[in-house]
Amino acid sequence: MNSFPTSIPITIITGFLGSGKTTLLSALLKQETMVNAAVIINEFGEVGLDHDLVETTDENIVELQNGCICCTIQDDLKSTLLDLIDKMQRKEISQFNKVVIETTGLADPVPIIHTLMTSLDLHRAYSIDGVITLVDAVNGEGTYDIHEEAIKQTALADRIILSKCDIADALVIKSIISRISIINPKAMIIESNKKKIPVADLLGLNDYDPFNKTWDVKNWLAIEKYKDNDQDHDHDHKYHHKHNPNRHNDNIESFALVTKQQVSMTTFNFFLELLTSQMGQDLLRIKGILNIRGESTPAIIHGVQHIFHPVEWLDKWPDNDRSTRLVFITRNIKKSAVEEFFNILGENELKTT
Repeated sequence: MNSFPTSIPITIITGFLGSGKTTLLSALLKQETMVNAAVIINEFGEVGLDHDLVETTDENIVELQNGCICCTIQDDLKSTLLDLIDKMQRKEISQFNKVVIETTGLADPVPIIHTLMTSLDLHRAYSIDGVITLVDAVNGEGTYDIHEEAIKQTALADRIILSKCDIADALVIKSIISRISIINPKAMIIESNKKKIPVADLLGLNDYDPFNKTWDVKNWLAIEKYKDNDQDHDHDHKYHHKHNPNRHNDNIESFALVTKQQVSMTTFNFFLELLTSQMGQDLLRIKGILNIRGESTPAIIHGVQHIFHPVEWLDKWPDNDRSTRLVFITRNIKKSAVEEFFNILGENELKTT
């Protein structure tokens, strides 16, 4: 691979499950400055939806599935970035002048940053432009209490977008801003909501410098430097991916429910109410594309724990697949239990993948 006189900037979009990463990415890709961007989307699970939900026709989109780029498919990220350069040089894809990586919500950003900073092959073509982290204003504080990844995502950020401010209590927003400022005192915090998605000042941050951040960040990167590169490593919190790439630890896993039959919206809403009332706290994220009975276009649903956004409707199906696909990331919930809830309602049985 040839070296480049000017490195291609990489922007990393991270944030815990349900914080709004895909929504932000869609907004970014509508900007004129993103016309020549390549996009890498990492999904945790066997069935991916984010690629379908990103509103763009750009061909330079790559989906990394079946694991987190911080762990099981870290080498895939490096290979993908190098492959993009090779394909561009062979004119198999259009020219691109920037890259955006959307990580899975469970990703620890430290190994990702470390890989991008230390790989000589990547250094010939790329540089880290900046890290954008989304924090859910409603669920963020509880997420910090339970998930160390969320703290790391915030600590390594250049810009922090506080999402869902339109549905969060003012005192809750004040409290989480205070906590963010302790975790990362130098990052700019931008409040946002569904109708006000900030896209200005997120690109062109120029030359990411993790050593200008807190002592914790420097320590995490130093530990990463000396870690064994074996995929069995545990990221300091005992995450074992080698047996099942769709399990992020002993309690967190991803699974999908799929049916080729149309679904009743009334029945589906009842299913969600039943599910959230019984298991809401452990529903880390639900995202789905639905083939609703009597409708010609698909419905999109997404929620975190007890909070679900209003149903959105796409103008058309993203491809020829007309199946209903629900992707779950859960804590201490077996896929068989979720399947049973749906089937109790008398709908068509769902195939679990």
